[in-house]
Amino acid sequence: MDRSTREAINYVKKKGVYVTLATGRNYPSAKKIAKDLKLDTTLITHNGALVASTVDEPLYEMRISAEKVRHIVKIVEHYDAHIRLLHERYAVGNQVQQKSQLVAKMTMGIGDPLFYPVTFTEKLGNHLEEKPMSVPKIDIQFFNEEDREEVREQLMAEVEGIDITASTRCSFEIGPKSVNKASGLKVLGKHLGISMKEMVVIGDFTNDIEMIRQAGLGVAMGNASKSVQQAADWVTRSNDQHGVNYMVREVFRRQMKMQIEQSMRH
Repeated sequence: MDRSTREAINYVKKKGVYVTLATGRNYPSAKKIAKDLKLDTTLITHNGALVASTVDEPLYEMRISAEKVRHIVKIVEHYDAHIRLLHERYAVGNQVQQKSQLVAKMTMGIGDPLFYPVTFTEKLGNHLEEKPMSVPKIDIQFFNEEDREEVREQLMAEVEGIDITASTRCSFEIGPKSVNKASGLKVLGKHLGISMKEMVVIGDFTNDIEMIRQAGLGVAMGNASKSVQQAADWVTRSNDQHGVNYMVREVFRRQMKMQIEQSMRH
């Protein structure tokens, strides 16, 4: 996380703003980032399926059942794909034969084994027969779009109670139906006594669209895709241009301007 983003977070925290992370990351990975940012708040992780300040006592959790996880894996294992079952305490993935940078990046992105144990197994389906898992989220990486679309169609036809969200051009994320970052923020908002209309959210990818639409102020990063920007109330600068810092300071400048104008009317 760059210094300007840290500065922006510290700036709003000093003004009494509740700051948190809404992320597709697993809980331990999000917790590590939050600690680095000095955020001791409840986190929305696994795309909203796990809302917690401590993994032992989550505020909210929703899982894909062990039976559905096995069904999903059984379908996907017929294709050339890398599967990650993301539990809140550990991850299990299948081994893939391709030696591409894409796989290397994906594998590295699962989480640091020092704080998030990762197990790789040759036959994930067999592993699940012995050790069933219910998980908040599943990530799948494909190596061509045709496979991805075939699997998407089959999963939607055969597995009820799940949602599939595009993550990159050849991958997607699977979570419990109707669970997303927006639903996670609503859970947290109810806990804090804050409505979505009182929230400012910022995002840069497809799985951020729903929370951007529902927030009082939905902000898209300048480097976000066109669909994300179209859903936003405001588009800030890109990551390279310190977009978070710029957005935060502009929002507070506007608030101050409105307060001054209101006081002048009275």
